[in-house]
Amino acid sequence: MPKLTKQQILKEIVKCGKDPSYFLKNYARISHPMHGLMLFKTYDYQDQLLEDFNDYRFNVINKGRQLGISTITAGYIVWMMLFHRDKAILVMATKFETAGNLVRKVKNIMKNLPEWIRIASITTDNRTSFELSNGSSIKAASTSGDAGRSEALSLLVLDEAAHIEGLDELWTGLYPTLSTGGRCIAISTPNGVGNWFHKTCTGAESGENNFHLTTLMWWVHPDRDEEWFKKETRNMSRRQIAQELECNFNTSGETVIDSDIMEWIVSAVKEPKHKTGFDRNFWIWEEYDPSCNYLLSADVARGDGADSSTFHILKLETMEIIGEYMGKPTPDLYANMLNQVGREFGNAMIVVENNSIGYTVIDKLVEYGYPNLYYSMKSTHQYVEQHIGEVRNNAIAGFSTTSKTRPLIVAKLEEFMRNKLIKTYSSRLANEFRTFIWQNGKPQAMRGYNDDLIMALAICCWVRDTALQTNARELNYQKAFVDSIMTSKTVLNTKIRGQIGYTGEDTTSKMKEAKKLYSEYMWIIK
Repeated sequence: MPKLTKQQILKEIVKCGKDPSYFLKNYARISHPMHGLMLFKTYDYQDQLLEDFNDYRFNVINKGRQLGISTITAGYIVWMMLFHRDKAILVMATKFETAGNLVRKVKNIMKNLPEWIRIASITTDNRTSFELSNGSSIKAASTSGDAGRSEALSLLVLDEAAHIEGLDELWTGLYPTLSTGGRCIAISTPNGVGNWFHKTCTGAESGENNFHLTTLMWWVHPDRDEEWFKKETRNMSRRQIAQELECNFNTSGETVIDSDIMEWIVSAVKEPKHKTGFDRNFWIWEEYDPSCNYLLSADVARGDGADSSTFHILKLETMEIIGEYMGKPTPDLYANMLNQVGREFGNAMIVVENNSIGYTVIDKLVEYGYPNLYYSMKSTHQYVEQHIGEVRNNAIAGFSTTSKTRPLIVAKLEEFMRNKLIKTYSSRLANEFRTFIWQNGKPQAMRGYNDDLIMALAICCWVRDTALQTNARELNYQKAFVDSIMTSKTVLNTKIRGQIGYTGEDTTSKMKEAKKLYSEYMWIIK
């Protein structure tokens, strides 16, 4: 580039200050892994992002990997710091190293600018922060600290936002720091549903928040085609593809239920025929059929107000959940409801989780004289019929969810759903499945969410496949045995001496010989 006059330099500085895209394309240099230091050649989608960063205060970017989004964000930060005074910028991520990497990108771009365009110089330079002579500054922070929550920010960058735990709470503290006109850029690949990033993206899409949403799939990069995709995904799991390339929230997370089954669950969702009960939270998809049998499985709230009491009504003949309740009644109201609903559905077997408040509900059902309660042995959790359980000291009413039984019932639930053995129609249940994840090797609800309907359904699947199935099998065996006795025409023939019907070889031969003699010499007797 030929040497510029002072007048030309001034014009260029003004031009760059007005247009970040022009500035980056003409003067910014980045380190390329293959080509080394090179001029920043932006793609169309990167140019659009630069415009969005200027036009919208709050931007959320749902992206595939390796699209240069961090680099274009770093370029925008350089432009903001260089051509504006007193800009305070904070980069936040789960790991301090992740935030620090973005700050280093900013610093490298700044240092490789032509000297004449660096109208502000670096005065304070630390590894993960630096300050310019015009008062603008940038620093990295992890979410574990309190950085940025007490200072006014011009720009907050949330890097890999979907992976920041507890960002809902953090955002509550960070948002006031932007109240003086500050901006926010949230960048991430998806990481399941229910987290702050997912809710912010869906809220932006529906217009429920102030964020502007940009979704960037793998194919927006001009150098990528189907061949690249096939090669890139050859050794990737379905979850990895969804997270890293397809911007798919539903498939990206470590959900207990497989993504394909999750789609099947969601596709079956439909509005109930009736919404009834004292709080209208009792949903019914099908009325009682006297020719069918039903199972009612109930999960009782702990009583701290954080979760709900729930139950499902399973139609055993078709394996459909035809009724569902989710609410926060008092234990006595809940017991009364279970008693009424159970009787309305042909004295359906009622299985109540016997936690602390669960015992109160069970006692009420016993007081009501409910005729079909689930009992099990304390040590083995083996099902016993009510008339036996009521007189056995080692039997207990209800189902005990413990550290030992919880993995078993969740595994049974996953088996039922994976094999599509049970039909569900509830949107509330589908939403819980979306946030029911593997966390530290344990199946549980994502932080800030509940799994009350899921646990009631898990108990339902376990009882159906153990107690009721086994009981039905034993009854069939007994019936078959009785039928065989009553209709049997089998001639008893045994070789065991002394047994009725004994027909040993000696006895048989002697009888044959006697018959022969009788037939041959009958005339002598006469």
